[in-house]
Amino acid sequence: MVWDLRRALLRKEEFESGRLTDFEFRETVRTLKLMARAFAADEAAILEALIEHGFETALLGFPEMLGEETRDALCHRLRKEARQALIRERGDPTPYRLG
Repeated sequence: MVWDLRRALLRKEEFESGRLTDFEFRETVRTLKLMARAFAADEAAILEALIEHGFETALLGFPEMLGEETRDALCHRLRKEARQALIRERGDPTPYRLG
């Protein structure tokens, strides 16, 4: 029986990629939910747009300007909040380093 280092590293890469993709998706969903609450918009409709057409289309459900803050600036700020909340709940998504 021979241990295949290449296969083990590919398996680790697949696992880590899946884990990071899951975290990123959760962060995106939470950001859109926070934005929907800030704009008093329908969360379900925004998330449906995300699933069917992608993030950019989901953002079109919000007005471009919100006082002094643009939609993109608000999205960036709320993404930071969503990320911090997810890190508190699920732990840091940074992959473990070898060596």
